[in-house]
Amino acid sequence: MLKTTYNPKEVEEKIYKKWLPYLKVEKQKGKEYFIALMAPPNVTGSLHMGHALQNILLDILLRYKRMIGYKIVWLPGLDHAGIATQNVVEKELKKEGLTRFDLGREKFIKRVWQWKEKYGGIILEQFKRLGISPDWTRIKFTMDKKYVDWVEKAFIEYYKKGWVYRDYRAINYCPRCRTSLSDLEIEYEQKECYLYYIKYPLKDTKEYLIVATTRPETMLGDSALAVNPNDQRYQKYWGQIAILPIVNRELLIITDQRVNPKFGTGVLKVTPAHSILDYEIGKRHNLEIIKVIDENAKIINVKDFEGLDYLSAREKILNILKEKSLLEKEEKIIHNVPYCYRCHTEIQVIPSQEWFLKMSELAKYAKQAVKKKSVYIFPKRFKKIYFDWLKNIRDWCLSRKIWWGQQLPVWYCKNCENSYVVSRKAPKQKCKKCKKIKWYRTEEVFDTWFSSALWPFAILYTKKEKEWYPADVVFTARDIINLWIARMIFSGIFFMKKPPFKLVYVHPTVLTKEGKRMSKSLGTGIDPLDLIEKYGADALRFGLTWQTTFLQDLRFDETNIENGLKFANKVYNAVRFYLIRYPQMKKRDGFSTQDKKIIKAFNATLKSMKKNIESLRFSEALKKFYKFFWHQFCDIYIESCKEKTNNNPEVLKMVIVNSLKILHPFMPFLTEYLWKEIGCKNLLMLEEWPQEI
Repeated sequence: MLKTTYNPKEVEEKIYKKWLPYLKVEKQKGKEYFIALMAPPNVTGSLHMGHALQNILLDILLRYKRMIGYKIVWLPGLDHAGIATQNVVEKELKKEGLTRFDLGREKFIKRVWQWKEKYGGIILEQFKRLGISPDWTRIKFTMDKKYVDWVEKAFIEYYKKGWVYRDYRAINYCPRCRTSLSDLEIEYEQKECYLYYIKYPLKDTKEYLIVATTRPETMLGDSALAVNPNDQRYQKYWGQIAILPIVNRELLIITDQRVNPKFGTGVLKVTPAHSILDYEIGKRHNLEIIKVIDENAKIINVKDFEGLDYLSAREKILNILKEKSLLEKEEKIIHNVPYCYRCHTEIQVIPSQEWFLKMSELAKYAKQAVKKKSVYIFPKRFKKIYFDWLKNIRDWCLSRKIWWGQQLPVWYCKNCENSYVVSRKAPKQKCKKCKKIKWYRTEEVFDTWFSSALWPFAILYTKKEKEWYPADVVFTARDIINLWIARMIFSGIFFMKKPPFKLVYVHPTVLTKEGKRMSKSLGTGIDPLDLIEKYGADALRFGLTWQTTFLQDLRFDETNIENGLKFANKVYNAVRFYLIRYPQMKKRDGFSTQDKKIIKAFNATLKSMKKNIESLRFSEALKKFYKFFWHQFCDIYIESCKEKTNNNPEVLKMVIVNSLKILHPFMPFLTEYLWKEIGCKNLLMLEEWPQEI
């Protein structure tokens, strides 16, 4: 007999172990496959609320699909997370008074692998606590040899196509991680800053133009001044020469459509080495790239400033400008300051030799896939984020100057600068410049997102697995629609000749109750494992699903998790009542009025839940069941069974049995436990979705 209250801690781990053998694709009895992509968590990661929501919702869909007759293909995996993982291991080394440079590349990589073997799988074990049901026998890792083979192959294919190239240009750079970053790997933080209005004297006149900038230290590398050709205020200055304060370099005044006449004074100081926009303007006008800030965020190549960090240089420049009466004014503004998304160091823009992927043709693939509905994004409003990025897309910086990751298949000549060969194996040919065979493989590695873009097909190692392309569905957060989703789409189309999935479901972002971003470092994060310890996994699944709407954000409220536990106990007690009362009830041939009402209510609930799950309205499906079970079944029908009525006991049994089935995708542990308690031998997870009763 069941105890008076349900204790999830007593059953969840035992039940999950029973499920494990049947999560294998081969053990499932369906004829058709339903294929889902798991967003691989970082090897450095620990479970957070975003992971929990995403995987719970997808698991609801997949458990339902399994019950209606599909074989579920859901392959779990881990992302090597180049920058994040290297940061973690470097922090460990720092405790020993060491840096990665003290160890050297080979020994450092060995340390990373040791760390990965010890800690890397923790997050997947945490995933299991959610009750999700992927095939754990097929865990993939983006540093698996077969995966790395795909990454190298992809790079070489793009290179042969003429879309991969090496260039010296301005890039986003993190001085702490000591690597380039793409635009999508930067976080912007609004801060109170100053806009400095600086006078640039015009040559051989007493006139000057005023330039507004938030980063006066970069003026040391100015190559020109620019105005918008439609800005009538500055037409007379076109082609004139301005003098760069402090450095006294002559600057040509040019025109360019990219200059925003409404920012500052409408006059732009063009610094091609230290601004992405300025680099693009400089390239069009053949301006010199003058590097004055290095990889350590210190000033170089400028007398009297050499070795100063950028903030000290800024202060010194402002003092000199004030002394020379060249600082017109300082204006307080709220400015978006860029930071590294991994270590939160302020980003510098510096020129660097990097590898880039041309995006013009690939962007077309991604656009057409969604426009022609080969890929459907739901909710549809998120298509705007997708198309906006593709419309304004820049070439993708693929190379990262860190050590942990998949090495570029690029070989440089030891004797000749800028002489290289793209190959997976060491070249045997002579260098075209020095005629010698002295090649070394670059230490540069791929942007982790380049690797992740290949996930839908690079994880398919065996002949059987290769049949599992494309997937049916992928669930994602809106902040990686461009980082991951768009890139997977064009990669899939280019390499596999068809999109990698049919449906993209964008779930809400989980915020605090006050609407703040959840962050463990900021003290606003909530650990899902703590909630599981307190309430059980089913209560967490209930609470998060209950709150999921089609709004962009979900303001997390723990009350809903508490209600999930209360509902678990309601279901538990209803089954307990059934086990006690069913044997005592007289068998009857007909149906009472209450029997007919509850049968009708159940059938309506069944129909509604099926419709809502298939249309990805998980909250509506759960709320429909909650309303039926708590109010119509427990409050009315069960209460009527307590009285001396002519209710048919088989109706009570049918509703209990089938209610456990349709609740199972949402609260799998509780329902699996109660399934056994009512005398069913097979696992509930393997049962079919019920028909109307």
